Amino acid sequence: MILDTSSYPSYLPSISISDLEVGKHFYWEIFGYSLHGQVFIVSWLVIFLIVIASILATTSLTEVPRNPWQNVMEVIVEYVQGIARNQMGSAFREWVPFVGTLFLFILISNWLGALVPWKLIHLPEGELAAPTNDINTTISLALSTSVTYFYAGLKEKGFSYFKKYFQPTPVLLPINVLEDFTKPLSLSFRLFGNILADELTVSVLTILVPILIPLPIMILGLFASSIQALIFATLAAAYIGEAVEGHH
Repeated sequence: MILDTSSYPSYLPSISISDLEVGKHFYWEIFGYSLHGQVFIVSWLVIFLIVIASILATTSLTEVPRNPWQNVMEVIVEYVQGIARNQMGSAFREWVPFVGTLFLFILISNWLGALVPWKLIHLPEGELAAPTNDINTTISLALSTSVTYFYAGLKEKGFSYFKKYFQPTPVLLPINVLEDFTKPLSLSFRLFGNILADELTVSVLTILVPILIPLPIMILGLFASSIQALIFATLAAAYIGEAVEGHH
């Protein structure tokens, strides 16, 4: 499908909907391995933004915050602590940094995906996108969550942690084992699917009606992106809480 772009503003590129491809990458060859370059570029941008915001928030700490960045960071920290406390109980403090890092990385990545029409930025090969638009990123985040809650359970209970697979009856052993495999799958595919759909929607609407119509969709995308970050962080905290405290 090729659009008639004669009515486009001159500053917008000529593009067809068929140019909007899913999973289009450019690669870096490092030590014989092919890495998705665009994921690293935007991930570094996200990390850079988080680091800069953290530095701005902590350069002049005061008991009564006067720095607006300190206010924002304190709100975020208290919010993440609330998530961790609700899911983990008394053991929440140790895991706030992990849950908070997940929440901030996913939130900023999702917002960049919702606000920036990456697919309209042309590269010689591949396309830029939010890191959470790539299934490899979401699977990595989900696997890191799985490794963390296994570590939390083993640290708290030792090898008796594995008794949970035989409860409430050994007959459920296969189902309990399967549950630990489905947790990272559900986490990764939920996040990936929602962010990919949102980016494609914004990109298509930006092509079809490039001025005003995409704005409400982008605002809705910000809300949906925030919800996805909250869901991922909450589930990660719940899994760690289940491993440490043994409750759901």
